[in-house]
Amino acid sequence: MNILQINSSARSEGSESTRLAGRIVARLLESHPEARLVRRDLATDPQPVLDEAALQALFSPAETRTAEQAARVAIDDRAIAQVQAADTIVLGVPMYNLTIPAQLKHWIDAIARAGVTFRYTENGPVGLLTGKTVYVALARGGRYRDSEMDTQVPYLKTVLGFLGMTDVRFLYVEGVAMGEESLAAAREAAERELASVVAQS
Repeated sequence: MNILQINSSARSEGSESTRLAGRIVARLLESHPEARLVRRDLATDPQPVLDEAALQALFSPAETRTAEQAARVAIDDRAIAQVQAADTIVLGVPMYNLTIPAQLKHWIDAIARAGVTFRYTENGPVGLLTGKTVYVALARGGRYRDSEMDTQVPYLKTVLGFLGMTDVRFLYVEGVAMGEESLAAAREAAERELASVVAQS
């Protein structure tokens, strides 16, 4: 098994989403001690924004790219290769202003490439990143699970499914900004849920 862990918190330390993602990975490694783990922290190794220069590089034929353009495309190629090689992906996702962090959006923009990770057909788009299990560790300061204010889960289900990743499992640690008792209870609840969700793999 190849495991890819992507931490998207802006915090390099003290992140509850990173903590929960780490617990998921630890549980996976207990069941699969031979697994190979690749971990990327977008706080310390951010994915560049998809700006006009990046688009020009991506849409230029490889043989005509400048050295700077080739280097920019190589960064996205690396992200795609990591996802393609993974059997299991673990995403650490905090909630920032009711949505996903910009760091994670930049990573998604990098791995969503027509003709590589999805393709268009006469019947619509087809995702090419199939056969993978994705665990999403969601951390929220308040409690938004199963409410209209939770924009993260619908978006992540949609975009990951668009790329072919339809086995997506969400774990939650909520109310982390509502006091120490709430944080402790949230961690305990996440640990209980972890045992059942990861046991399904």
